Amino acid sequence: MAEFTHFDKSGRARMVDVSEKPATSRAATARGSILMERETLKLIKEGGIKKGDVFGVAQVAAVMAAKKTPDLIPMCHPIAISGVEVAFDCGATEKGRASIGVNATVRCVGPTGVEMEALTAAAAALLTIYDMCKAVDKAMSITGIELVEK
Repeated sequence: MAEFTHFDKSGRARMVDVSEKPATSRAATARGSILMERETLKLIKEGGIKKGDVFGVAQVAAVMAAKKTPDLIPMCHPIAISGVEVAFDCGATEKGRASIGVNATVRCVGPTGVEMEALTAAAAALLTIYDMCKAVDKAMSITGIELVEK
């Protein structure tokens, strides 16, 4: 098991010093899903959600969240993000519910990775879908937010 690097010798939290690390091209992808009623997914696809374009707003939310990650996660370094890609995948579950999968990929050139930014982007996209659709579907659930590649 790797050693925790976000603690100093006295056990207090600290931001890791990455000043000696070389800047390299880095990328990370995170994913997650939101489960909902089939009718909710149909409304989203047909533009029937009163709050607007669910996929468009969720995509913008993901990009904004990736850029704001150091404001939310105390020990994250501010990173000059090179790009954020968000993809949505609609489907059905084995229990007859609908699902929307979100994949968020974040890229940068720097001394530290963008795993937290990718995870935050995926979570923000899913939370945005939830927020925009909660009036029509009280049983939605967000699941499986995870880092899939770095």
